Amino acid sequence: MNKTNIDPEKIKELLTHNVEEVIIKEDLEKKLASGKKLRVKLGCDPSRPDLHLGHSVVFRKLKEFQDMGHQVVFIIGDYTGMIGDPSGKSKTRPAMTKEEVRENAKSYFTQVGKILDIKKTEIRYNSEWFSKMNFEEILKLQSKFTVARILERDDFSKRLKNGIDISVNEIMYPIMQAYDSIIIDADVEVGGTDQKFNMLAGRSLQKKLEQPQQNVLTCPLLVGLDGTEKMSKSFDNYISITEHPNSMFGKIMSISDKMIYYYFKLLTDISENKLKKIKSDLEDSVKNPRDIKVELAKNIVEIYHGKKEAEKAEEEFNKIFRDKQKPTEIKEMELEIGNWKLVDLLVEIKLADSKGSARRLVQQGGVRIDDVAQKDFEKYIEVKNGMVVQVGKRKFVKIKCQ
Repeated sequence: MNKTNIDPEKIKELLTHNVEEVIIKEDLEKKLASGKKLRVKLGCDPSRPDLHLGHSVVFRKLKEFQDMGHQVVFIIGDYTGMIGDPSGKSKTRPAMTKEEVRENAKSYFTQVGKILDIKKTEIRYNSEWFSKMNFEEILKLQSKFTVARILERDDFSKRLKNGIDISVNEIMYPIMQAYDSIIIDADVEVGGTDQKFNMLAGRSLQKKLEQPQQNVLTCPLLVGLDGTEKMSKSFDNYISITEHPNSMFGKIMSISDKMIYYYFKLLTDISENKLKKIKSDLEDSVKNPRDIKVELAKNIVEIYHGKKEAEKAEEEFNKIFRDKQKPTEIKEMELEIGNWKLVDLLVEIKLADSKGSARRLVQQGGVRIDDVAQKDFEKYIEVKNGMVVQVGKRKFVKIKCQ
């Protein structure tokens, strides 16, 4: 009796739906058809405490493997996370401490469980093996790669051409990711298209160490809220998997109309027929894209928070944006009664990242206090108990004075 689902149609869907490339497709098809239980790997670095919808594209593909009976291995890169994946980066990332990485990793179990069956998922930290390696072992591992091969990476070659430094740590990153595959005996590695080089490094190392080579499956990258860059914590253009329903709904409603179809395709379970209809409706000048976007927002919020929360999020969104009312729940922050310079106040209550950012928000007409637009960023504000500060359409803070 087969241990896994070997239905040819299911295998075809697994290897084509929301998939950019499979290396080597014929080989993986044979493995899947054999009924062997494959070890399917994905690694994530806890560079921030939350996973986002961009990650979910790959996690949803892992769920397909899991539902067909294969073993999903999720690696939390608490060691690689201290370097930071240089994929797609134009400069060296700031190094993270062990404490920062471990703190960020704590919430990953809950987040992964929103998509995968956590009871059937093998979760590993790569500190299990890297923390035990001595320098001789590291040198042996490095000897399996050449500098020329590593520097073939597109992002590295661009940085070299532009005279931008590449740290030795960054060169080690694909080597370490490859070694993860050795340790966990990966049959398949899944990742975004930006991970192709790193995943192929795994195949290369497995061959040199006379292990069976993993197959590589790449998924498309989800464009972030800015409409240009991939969704990424580094670009701060992301929607967290654990985002509050109201915030998740609002952020989805902020995407451009041209992104609606792709968000439906990559982030939801709607049928191909329904997807075709959405595409047709978006091309129909009579149809209002906003209505389709509302359907998208409800669909995604329901996946992560349930139907009831999705309906409440829609009501809250309409209350704020259509009916021009304040949110039902407004975050409260404690401040001392007194006079605050407006830019200092915005930074203090975390509605602006810096004084410069606060000045720009005021100049753009995006700041209101108790519904009164603020036009002078040098103005002093008399802080009162219950005062509501608003930035843009979605950010509100109520001042609480003791």
